[in-house]
Amino acid sequence: MANLWAILAFLLIHAADGSIHEYNNQGFTKIANARYFFGGSEGIYGSQFLDVHASSDTPPLKGNSFIRFDDITFVRTKESASKQNSTQVTAGLVEAILFEVKQQDRVGGSFFKTEDMCCTTKLADAGSCKLGEVMISADPNDPEWPKRIPTFFKRGEEEVKMSPEAVIIKKTGWYTVYFMTCDPELDGTTIRGRTVWKSRGGYLQGDKAPLMKFYASMLLAYVVLGLLWFPQVAQYWKDGIQLHRHISLVIAFTMGELAFLYFDFAYVDSAGTSPMEVTVWAITLSSMRKALSRLLLLVISSGYGIVRPTLGGITLRMLLIGVLCFVISESLGLAMQFGNISEDGMTFLMLSWAILETCFIQLIFRSLWKTLKKLKLNKRNIAKMQLYKKFATVLVTMVVLNFAWIYVEVYVYNSLSEFWQVKWMIPTLWYSLSYALLVLICLFWPPSEKPMRYLYVADMEEEDEEDDLSVAETGMNVTKAEDGDVERYERKTLLEAFIILLGNLPGER
Repeated sequence: MANLWAILAFLLIHAADGSIHEYNNQGFTKIANARYFFGGSEGIYGSQFLDVHASSDTPPLKGNSFIRFDDITFVRTKESASKQNSTQVTAGLVEAILFEVKQQDRVGGSFFKTEDMCCTTKLADAGSCKLGEVMISADPNDPEWPKRIPTFFKRGEEEVKMSPEAVIIKKTGWYTVYFMTCDPELDGTTIRGRTVWKSRGGYLQGDKAPLMKFYASMLLAYVVLGLLWFPQVAQYWKDGIQLHRHISLVIAFTMGELAFLYFDFAYVDSAGTSPMEVTVWAITLSSMRKALSRLLLLVISSGYGIVRPTLGGITLRMLLIGVLCFVISESLGLAMQFGNISEDGMTFLMLSWAILETCFIQLIFRSLWKTLKKLKLNKRNIAKMQLYKKFATVLVTMVVLNFAWIYVEVYVYNSLSEFWQVKWMIPTLWYSLSYALLVLICLFWPPSEKPMRYLYVADMEEEDEEDDLSVAETGMNVTKAEDGDVERYERKTLLEAFIILLGNLPGER
């Protein structure tokens, strides 16, 4: 146990950021009058020690943020090597261009009001740039940026290796690396090697670094919840209901998910690459947690074990939609992590997830509505009615917060280069809301020795029958009325369901 607390303490104080980008014989893409290869783009926090006096060959990397070029090799075709014109100063030139997002207009022709990327004869004659190079306008606030690192092919050379280079990052910002060439004879050139992006001692990306602390904090929160919940479930196992076991599964799977997520981040931080097995396990546990959480809400909303003894005809439908939720979530998680899917495939998965989430919301609120209507007919279940109305209010609040946060998430991702330092907050609210809702569910339906205030009893059905007979004496056909109610339920909108759940029906006043 002492070791566990030591590890948790370590998680809370340890965080770092950066990553490694691998290039595997990938080709350059034509853009305007240049050819380029995208080397990566990430947020990096400024160096801890800014007093840099060492030579460029041996920069003081410890404690500093940097982008390092490791074993970068450019390979051109035999035809290109044989055609190189050695009389041109920039013949066979490939440039590594580094810039911060605020300086992106200073790379290429935007600053010179042209769509070209490479210096033209007219601009070269005016002294604005050098022919054969990418146009760069120095930042007056930082004349050394944007940076360019040149590498030349010698005549007849098919392969050239970029000199080892490490660029110290002094200012916090969103940085981008491009490899570019203005030599048309280098068409077909490929690149291999890697760039190492490191910030203050670790390899984890800057926009994800704070998540390490958050996952550690959430893991600790779920451990505390589990320590309070599991002993009660064990103590009142015989008196408990299926709902308590379902809640226990959600807590256990979430603890496993958060543990694997932290370990994945910690491994990336120390080694620079993510272990596939750990990543897959984290995604799988996350998908299982999402499916179980949504099924838990559906089970509670349906009143299983509380208002009704069985789920009846919706059991199979619930299982199918739960399996579908797991499959889509797993597929989407793997696709986003490993990127081995086409753009159309990713769009299909994201659209499928959005549709599935909408279906879950509809099913949950429709089931909750029916449960509230059933409780309303029974005069002996006032406590259950009040409990479900509180749960409904909480659920509506959570849904509204979710929709509001989706808007924030879209806005942040659309402006990621400007708001990368707050990107880590996006998943934090989802986990925080899930935790808050789970805690409230545990408080609403805790295990106890006498769980009669929420446990299903047969007397409830008997009173329903008495109510039915009373209605029959007035000359109404209860069966037809109930069938009509079911049909009307299907036609009700989600907004009307919210009104009913909040207890604002005129008939209730």
